[in-house]
Amino acid sequence: MANKVKGKIEIEIQKCKGCELCTVACKEDVLKLSKDINNLGYRYAVAVNEENCNGCVNCALVCPDGIIKVYRTNPGKKKKELVAEIKNVKSDITIEILDNPAFQDLRKMDYL
Repeated sequence: MANKVKGKIEIEIQKCKGCELCTVACKEDVLKLSKDINNLGYRYAVAVNEENCNGCVNCALVCPDGIIKVYRTNPGKKKKELVAEIKNVKSDITIEILDNPAFQDLRKMDYL
C-alpha cells in the first residue's frame, strides 16, 4: 500500500517502568516488553514490529511517564514529523497532537 502513513516511536528506555499500558494500547502489535531490564530494574517497552506502526499516538497518550514520542511520515514525504509528545508529567499534563494531513488513513483507525 503506497499511500500508507508510516509511524516511528522513540522510547526513553531508562525511564520506562514497564507498566505495559502502551503495549495494550498499540493496535498494531508494535510494542512489547523487553527481556532486558533498565537502570531502574524494570523490563522496558521496545518496538518489535516498527514496520507496522502507523503513528496513531495511542502509546504516547497512555504512557503515565510521558517517555514516548511519536513521529509520522506522510505519503509523498520522506521527512518524519513529530506528531505527539507528552510533557510536564510531574504536574499538569500537556498533550500536543500536531497537524494531521493524513486524514484519509487516520479515519480508518481504531482509537482508545
